[in-house]
Amino acid sequence: MLDLIKYVVETFADKKDEIEYVVNEDGQNVDVTVILNDDDMGKVIGRQGKIAKALRTLVKSVASLEHKKYNIEIKERSAVK
Repeated sequence: MLDLIKYVVETFADKKDEIEYVVNEDGQNVDVTVILNDDDMGKVIGRQGKIAKALRTLVKSVASLEHKKYNIEIKERSAVK
């Protein structure tokens, strides 16, 4: 599933080498935090969050096959420090 998330995020981001993925798995719940460069935030989230919403919908539909629940959070690198 992480490969799917990486594929979608890296399709829109310019600075692919600066992306970090933090995964916390607790039984059936998986939290994925995507940490992006400030310049890539708008590109990955999209206008009015449409790309981020589509990513979450896609992951939710595939995750149902695994019987898990994924929570995807997208953060700026400057907000994480």
